[in-house]
Amino acid sequence: MKKKIIASLLTAAMAVSLLAGCSKSNSSTEVSNDAQNTAQESAAEGDEAASETAVASGEAVTIKLFSNLPDRKNGQGLVEQMIIDEYMAENPNVTIEVEALDEEAYKTKFKAYAMDGMPDVVSIWGQPAFLDEVLDAGVLAELNEADYADYGFIAGSLEGFKKDGKLYGLPRNTDIMLIYYNQKMFDDNGWKVPATYDELMSLCADIKAAGITPIAMDGGDGWPMACFLTDILVRVAGTDYAEIVRNAVATGNFSAPEMQEATQILVDSAAAGMFQVGYDSQDYGTTMNLFTNGQAAMYCMGSWDCSMALNEDIAPEIRDNIRAFTMPVVDGGKAGTNDIAAWNGGGYAVSADSAVKEEAIRFLNYMYQPDKLSKYGWENGVGMSAQDQTAYLTGNETELQKQVMDILKNATSVSGTPINDCGPSAFKTAIESEIQGVSNGSTSVDDFLAAIGAACE
Repeated sequence: MKKKIIASLLTAAMAVSLLAGCSKSNSSTEVSNDAQNTAQESAAEGDEAASETAVASGEAVTIKLFSNLPDRKNGQGLVEQMIIDEYMAENPNVTIEVEALDEEAYKTKFKAYAMDGMPDVVSIWGQPAFLDEVLDAGVLAELNEADYADYGFIAGSLEGFKKDGKLYGLPRNTDIMLIYYNQKMFDDNGWKVPATYDELMSLCADIKAAGITPIAMDGGDGWPMACFLTDILVRVAGTDYAEIVRNAVATGNFSAPEMQEATQILVDSAAAGMFQVGYDSQDYGTTMNLFTNGQAAMYCMGSWDCSMALNEDIAPEIRDNIRAFTMPVVDGGKAGTNDIAAWNGGGYAVSADSAVKEEAIRFLNYMYQPDKLSKYGWENGVGMSAQDQTAYLTGNETELQKQVMDILKNATSVSGTPINDCGPSAFKTAIESEIQGVSNGSTSVDDFLAAIGAACE
């Protein structure tokens, strides 16, 4: 399969196109080269006028926001709350009430809301496993795509939020799977960033022998380990990744040799002690704490956790030394160093049945003004936006931010949607609940692949 060039010009214009590869016919994406600075100004002016209309009415309005960002003092939750506070200050007649839950609890309650009535603005994911059934249920309001022509969205980033050509949500992130590491710990022990998966295995053995957890892994929630499997599969299959997964989901047959090899690598890694004891039952917060408290040398998670480098709750000797690398290449695999696991992640939508739909859409549009989510996200180190962030580069970024910028700049292909989000919700549930068993050896590789295939039927 012919590779397409994905990322360039990041030092001048950060514009990477990340199509949802598993639900589309192309498994790689192309560069958007325009910075769109003039467009940012006109978008901001348009939404200021919309907000003034709401203020002029003087009518009291309450918007209910349902969010998957419970930490309101750090990272994306902080950014979200900053924008909410600003909107209410500029629109005194508007009150925004926030309900925020951790991701798994959020998704459970979202299903209940979908049946009983949605809050006005909600967090969503532009991936088939989450969005297809939501759109089929008709619970999200259609948005006018033309309204966002000047918002600087990266080419292709809106595609996962559409159905039949109509737009129902806006993406917030460009997500990259990363392995974070403690640079000081590495330097003190003479450890090197691995270039191959075999080197990663050897490194983990050395770290484990030193009495330190090699990689902190959130295995209890299921989806992080499925993303880890995705990353391995990308290394094995290269740019064929999306086609292999798409065919497997369509047929319910996951017996492709690439799937078997990637799963076996995961099993062997866990058996060798790559992760902490009890990884398969530990959650997000517990896992991150292992790394940020210095008990683990590495931590596998997405680029949205780059805000760790600015989190003052983390001791400076750790915070200032957080770095990252992408999954090393697999011997015999088709992917090169710069073929990465990345996609457009979570975002926001408005309820179709909202009693304050007009004001909810105004608030949504305000959030996405280029100098809001994108700017504040960059300033607070929460990873890459789905919008152009060129204007906000200062030269004073953290070393972690610079590393992630370079990863994107040098990317030659991106994976698209993680494997667990490529099929129906039953498939997502199956893979995220079965992956603990196969990783810890209580389920065979063949049985695991058969079980997730059956969930697609």
